[in-house]
Amino acid sequence: MKSVMPFLMFQDGQAEQAMNYYTTIIEDSSIINIVRYGENEAGDEGTVMHAIFKLKDQEVMCIDSNIAHQFNFTPSFSFYLNCDTAEELRVVYEKLVDGGTELMPLGDYGFSQQFAWINDRFGVSWQINLP
Repeated sequence: MKSVMPFLMFQDGQAEQAMNYYTTIIEDSSIINIVRYGENEAGDEGTVMHAIFKLKDQEVMCIDSNIAHQFNFTPSFSFYLNCDTAEELRVVYEKLVDGGTELMPLGDYGFSQQFAWINDRFGVSWQINLP
């Protein structure tokens, strides 16, 4: 086995937009590789057939689904971010919650200094923590 990594399947051609968004929010992140559908291929031309991006040291694979599914992302899978400072947490939280939904608003829940759980504008779930 070579590796294990999270895999995100986007619908409506949002994979590249999401990757660009995430890599600007989380420092030391980048898009590693994008393979796009070409003319007369199974997906819409120009959308993401396969991509890998990195958030800090975690590689994530994603695609734009060329099949309409009856499911999407669920909060039962989330990215968990441990922030170093309250300012870092606030900045990341404000960017990820913009256009998204709060599942647990930013606050002190007793297990950390500050914590929030949100679904971002793409439906991906994030837990943001200040230990």
